[in-house]
Amino acid sequence: MWSPYDEMGSCYERHAEGSAYNAHYDRPAVLAALGPVTGQRVLDAACGPGLYAESLLAAGAEVVGFDASQAMVDLARKRLGQRAQIDLARLGEPLPYPAEAFDASICALAIHYVADRPTAFAEFYRVLRVGAALVVSTQHPTTDWLRKGGSYFGSVLETDTWHLATGDVQVRFWREPLSQLCAAATSAGFLINQLIEPRPTESMREFFPNDYDKLNREPGFLILGLVKLR
Repeated sequence: MWSPYDEMGSCYERHAEGSAYNAHYDRPAVLAALGPVTGQRVLDAACGPGLYAESLLAAGAEVVGFDASQAMVDLARKRLGQRAQIDLARLGEPLPYPAEAFDASICALAIHYVADRPTAFAEFYRVLRVGAALVVSTQHPTTDWLRKGGSYFGSVLETDTWHLATGDVQVRFWREPLSQLCAAATSAGFLINQLIEPRPTESMREFFPNDYDKLNREPGFLILGLVKLR
């Protein structure tokens, strides 16, 4: 599931830095949902090339990140240097951090690659302190169902083709109903305090007007704002 990111490498980094759905849609929405992070120790789960971590550092956080792709880990380490700890680790498996190690966490556009989502949320719950926020973004389940067909209520391994500058890449992901994703989070102990269907930023209107119009008609992504209460 993670090997396409090894294949894409720096091509994905260049794409994500300024693309409509990354730079002008998900990244600002996730960071806004997390809120102020000054002085907090924040976990960037499935950190990719370190773009979210870079913004968290600029906002005053101490950042630890991890990714399952060695190529993404290498890119994040190159981008962030000694400013952040970046580890090789995999969502849905035990994480290499002690209990209650973090004040907050984000997981941007990665939970849909995880076969064992209940374990992923259980590990988030373990490593977060009481009162910590977790912000998770993912592909919108209704939009994916309308694109792919079949039963909305199934848990289905799907494949998309990404058209990048270096060629086409096949990316697999899990499509599941919203209720199933929410149940994985709440069964781990989280409270859902935000459910956000983000709208595009005004900067997207300038650089990507067609995407701006589309995302003001139909959702692309979905964000869950979660809290560990005890």
